[in-house]
Amino acid sequence: MVGSVDVLVDDLSINRAVDVLPDEFDVSAIIKDPVPPVVAETNGKVEAQFNAGNEKREIVLGRNIHTSCLEVTEPEDDDDITGDRDAHMASVLARYRKSLTERTKYHLGYPYNLDFDYGALSQLQHFSINNLGDPFIESNYGVHSRQFEVGVLDWFARLWELEKNEYWGYITNCGTEGNLHGILVGREVLPDGILYASRESHYSIFKAARMYRMECEKIETLNSGEIDCDDFKAKLLCHQDKPAIINVNIGTTVKGAVDDLDLVIQKLEEAGFSHDRFYIHVDGALFGLMMPFVKRAPKVTFKKPIGSVSVSGHKFVGCPMPCGVQITRLEHINALSRNVEYLASRDATIMGSRNGHAPIFLWYTLNRKGYKGFQKEVQKCLRNAFYFKDRLIDAGIGAMLNELSSTVVFERPHDEEFIRKWQLACKGNIAHVVVMPNVTIQKLDEFLNELVQKRVTWFEEGKYQPYCIASDVGENSCLCALHK
Repeated sequence: MVGSVDVLVDDLSINRAVDVLPDEFDVSAIIKDPVPPVVAETNGKVEAQFNAGNEKREIVLGRNIHTSCLEVTEPEDDDDITGDRDAHMASVLARYRKSLTERTKYHLGYPYNLDFDYGALSQLQHFSINNLGDPFIESNYGVHSRQFEVGVLDWFARLWELEKNEYWGYITNCGTEGNLHGILVGREVLPDGILYASRESHYSIFKAARMYRMECEKIETLNSGEIDCDDFKAKLLCHQDKPAIINVNIGTTVKGAVDDLDLVIQKLEEAGFSHDRFYIHVDGALFGLMMPFVKRAPKVTFKKPIGSVSVSGHKFVGCPMPCGVQITRLEHINALSRNVEYLASRDATIMGSRNGHAPIFLWYTLNRKGYKGFQKEVQKCLRNAFYFKDRLIDAGIGAMLNELSSTVVFERPHDEEFIRKWQLACKGNIAHVVVMPNVTIQKLDEFLNELVQKRVTWFEEGKYQPYCIASDVGENSCLCALHK
């Protein structure tokens, strides 16, 4: 079938009926684009434009995809008869699928669980499932999945120890939406509150501050990436006249650091903030679902004075489309909600229309794995992360791993092409690998072996030196020439 399509497309290309893609989707090809240059091309090699010494490093942006987009063209009059267009599109999709398969092999830097199989749900793709409005109030739109959504929400409310009649929540379109909603609820409950967040909080927290025009205090962090609670208390004491809205990270974006929720609450109380004068949103994007299954980990629970918790559904759970779960106390949601006659429902979400397929995927996974299944996967990820960190250090590469994390931080590679190949997330002198259920020991070994070989090339004849990461993760984790 595929072969016949390829033959037909070859014939079409000869007749110049359509433009076909090259045999390979070269995702690492260098594209000259009209945006301000962020990488320089030298003899076919891409080198990051880094500033020397202690000057600020320029951010290396990705390439402009507009120069390689797949153009939408209008059908010809005889397309229905000849089948040319269907054949062309089938060829494009087949090659795109091939590129996805290839890129999935080299996926290490972003916290997405790619180990899933949802073939049983393909039967639902023919339906436009929309969960617009309040999950707990059925709207006039009947093609929805609220029964799945509420089942998923009940599961997470139970995980975080909040009774069914005490919580409200919904399946968001992404983790950022969960943060935007949590901060918005805090702002509505405490309208003149100041937002406090560590410098290593996800960028969506500071986006929320800009969107809602909230006063925001950035808190310093420890080398681990955890919030510096002494600095937090000092800033609280400077603003005792205003309530506090706090973002607590259960796994920071770059270092996987877990903020000490109990210590945050203690500092609030020491600074004179009673429970009715602060609101805590817990950003548990990745580790919010992993932490409950680590015996020695502190608990995230609504039995503590927190206001909301959000996690991503496309990360540890492994949903194939971006989504998330947002849970808050029912008593808070009235400050945000409005009845909408058009929907015959209540509006208390950030978005109007919401993906009705996502709750079904989440429900399917929760039923298949359950608490025990997630616990096994968490243990596997932590074991593999410790293995990888130890192997990096044995190879002479500075590395750090927080105790409750599967995010391994190490020296940034010197080659942007290598970074793009393995889809690494970088910041300054550091990069990281997030060990997810689909990341095997074999994949980690393959990555490390290639990294070690590349470093021989990078460091020969003193062309480059290993980056110093002491200021990022502490001297004990740095293996540069100065700190070996």
